[in-house]
Amino acid sequence: MKQYLLLLSLLFLNLFVHSQDLNVREIVRQADEKFRGQSSEGTMSMTIQRTNWSRTIEMKSWTLGTAYSLIYITAPAKERGQVFLKRENEMWNWMPSIERTIKIPPSMMMQSWMGSDFTNDDLVKESSLVKDYDQKLLGTEQIENYACYKIELIPHEDAPVVWGKILMWVTKDDFLWLKAEYYDEDDELINTEILSDIKLMDDRMMPTHLEMIPEDKPGQKTIMVFEQIKFNVALNESFFSIQNMKRIK
Repeated sequence: MKQYLLLLSLLFLNLFVHSQDLNVREIVRQADEKFRGQSSEGTMSMTIQRTNWSRTIEMKSWTLGTAYSLIYITAPAKERGQVFLKRENEMWNWMPSIERTIKIPPSMMMQSWMGSDFTNDDLVKESSLVKDYDQKLLGTEQIENYACYKIELIPHEDAPVVWGKILMWVTKDDFLWLKAEYYDEDDELINTEILSDIKLMDDRMMPTHLEMIPEDKPGQKTIMVFEQIKFNVALNESFFSIQNMKRIK
């Protein structure tokens, strides 16, 4: 009888732990999905700040799930017309100045995007926070006036990711992503991402101001601002084609 009760207790404990894991995974999924929905179309600006200069890039973007995204640069004039396309695990760059489409290899996903503190992977999200990482709830912390879950993400051994670990802070109410820390494989902090200025964008509240701050470069950061965005718009896979990169406006 005692053995039966012990086994039953272990079974319930296992189910409870598994349920907790699923809940943390769902928190991460919902926090990430607020920026994309099933599909999206929007405009945004990116300001690259350095100690003695800054410049702003304006763009349009389209996404379909986590597998497809397209970014069209609208300003400044020097970069206008450049297009970045992601289909599944592949990424291309259309450069109208030389009329060439360049495929970006996986080895370059960690490289700077447009000279900013964002990487190619940050912009197209080649990796999935839900599928490619194990999620663990570390506890709760306060960020400004928000009570947040502090979550650790450790990549699977065979996952195509560039980070050795990610820590993220998500609000208990509404699952708003407010902060993330990105570490390399040696557990050294590389970048800190701060998300703020929560606004109603189409059908949801979400952060609209993102700052990516490199740890080893004082006075340097990149600011991404969502100007306008619509979710669950009518898009299909054919929109995200190499041919459409040259036609999009």
